[in-house]
Amino acid sequence: MVIFLIEQREYAYSELESYLQTLASKYTFLQLTKQGRTIGGRPIYIVKLGNGSQNVLYTGGFHGSERLTVLSLIMFLEELCEALVRNQYYSISNARSALKGKTLYFIPCVNPDGYEIARAGVQTAGEFAERIEEILDNNDYKYWNANLNGIDINHNFNAGFEQLKELERADGIFGPSPRRYGGISPESEIETQILTSLCREISFNKVLAMHSQGEEIYWQFGENTPESGLRLAELFATASGYRVAEPSGTASYGGFKDWFIDEFARPGFTIEIGKGENPLPPSTLYAIYERLKELFLISFAI
Repeated sequence: MVIFLIEQREYAYSELESYLQTLASKYTFLQLTKQGRTIGGRPIYIVKLGNGSQNVLYTGGFHGSERLTVLSLIMFLEELCEALVRNQYYSISNARSALKGKTLYFIPCVNPDGYEIARAGVQTAGEFAERIEEILDNNDYKYWNANLNGIDINHNFNAGFEQLKELERADGIFGPSPRRYGGISPESEIETQILTSLCREISFNKVLAMHSQGEEIYWQFGENTPESGLRLAELFATASGYRVAEPSGTASYGGFKDWFIDEFARPGFTIEIGKGENPLPPSTLYAIYERLKELFLISFAI
């Protein structure tokens, strides 16, 4: 059993950077690189584990108020690395055997600027603070989900984008917003471009996008959804106790897993972790992670 350095508390993004660097130093088989920087200057990291031909991508931190998605992926990475070093089990399988022939990629936090705004307020936005204040319009910063441009990254992908814009207008969303505004055009944002470029460069067999909350698993989008997606979603549900479901409203379009399925006709999943109101309290992190472990194992072992 790994004794995690991560505690059940809020972490500044700079602390998470240090944590990832510590892991890369401890587990020298990890490759930690910066995929780019946000307009706020914060680096977006990718961690690579393994050298097999089957590639799986794990992403989190799309929305500022969903910070436990970031920590759960880092915990998964750390416990798996420790199991590899000790030649022990991760969840119910030997880690080395399960990882054979696989390469796992992690982008724990897609939207670090939004992460910091929702965690600590507009002062974290630097020169963009006045813009964020205007977009917030006296609303509480802790519910902020967008990036520094007021664009929801998980609505900025080219997947049913026109339908998404119609739904936005019906909901009274016409411009930059703390949440649910997809921008003028798909892939307009640096954060989105980093993900789409990576997926076009590396042939991923499947991708997982971690969100909160609801304890639900979304697996389909449009005519290119592979049949294997449902089978995997059902396995994920059995392993975690979560429910296979379909999103509704603006959540039905413009998302990362939607774009991946539409673009590559391969399995993509949105995993809505935990239950309650975002931001979920850090005190629930360990319990949430324990329910995800077998799901994580299945995601790369099968």
